[in-house]
Amino acid sequence: MSTKKILLLATGGTIACKPTSRGVLAPAISAEELLQFVPELAGLCRIDTMQLYDLDSTNIGPEHWCGMAKAIQDHYHAYDGFVIAHGTDTMAYTAAALSYMIQNPDKPIVLTGSQKSIYNRDTDARNNLLHAFAYAVSEGAWGVQIVFNNLVILGTRARKVRSKSLNAFSSIDYPETAVFRDDRLIRFLPAPEHQPPVQFAAGMDPAVFVLRLVPGMGAQIFEALKPFYHAVVIEGFGVGGLPGGEKGPLLQAVRDWLASGRLAVFSTQVQHEGSDLSVYEVGRIARDLPGALEARDMTPEAVVTKLMWVLAQTTTPDAARQLFEVPVQHDLL
Repeated sequence: MSTKKILLLATGGTIACKPTSRGVLAPAISAEELLQFVPELAGLCRIDTMQLYDLDSTNIGPEHWCGMAKAIQDHYHAYDGFVIAHGTDTMAYTAAALSYMIQNPDKPIVLTGSQKSIYNRDTDARNNLLHAFAYAVSEGAWGVQIVFNNLVILGTRARKVRSKSLNAFSSIDYPETAVFRDDRLIRFLPAPEHQPPVQFAAGMDPAVFVLRLVPGMGAQIFEALKPFYHAVVIEGFGVGGLPGGEKGPLLQAVRDWLASGRLAVFSTQVQHEGSDLSVYEVGRIARDLPGALEARDMTPEAVVTKLMWVLAQTTTPDAARQLFEVPVQHDLL
């Protein structure tokens, strides 16, 4: 048995669900009860529990990310690592958000969950929870990671790519940190060397809108967004760009948006290989807009949560753009 102490933070999710009287699933299993379903954990390490939330992960957002980050900060020196039991639907958002709010951690912060409740007889929950703790106590464990279906994935590179299958998560355009082969952990990426001390950043500004372009979209959407949002992520087609050319209404609308002191990040709807605004003319006109940013190979979850984190750090557009461009835990390659 390892002498390490791990804190389990429970937030709800499918892993903690039971059927309700209406025949649907809702979180109802406590952090302590989760451990009882995996008796092997008792011989792995010392575990304490904290029930932060009891939510379907569809209901988890920036205020809950802040709560998780604060709980980890408050207990950071008392534990050797942290495991967060979380629903799968927004787990990639939470993992990315924590990667920005807790930078350079020298202790592992591991998120896991399941596609089927631990209450079921046939479930992926026990394997995922066991491997999450096994990774957390392993020598050389590092950073914010998702452990799911035998994979260890960086928090800034993870996406949920399947809604029902057990292999729900993938590492997008970046290697997995490690994999489990039965009970054996095989590492691919070592912990970074000579890191600065851990940094905690409070606050997230949720005023970020994701605009998915569709053929024929009008430009008036930008005026409608201005009263409510400080940043927009524009998911274009292919490698990215704006329809309509240099004199088109969309380009003028984005120019006005940027001139008002707001942020705009050009991204792509395509899951793999990222954006590249230098390839086509429709991309060049977007790239040349003063103050425009490009997501390149960042995941959508990383783009959104990084913007929320950036906006909470500064209200100066130039400083915000500079902060967005600084790579964090391999989010920008």
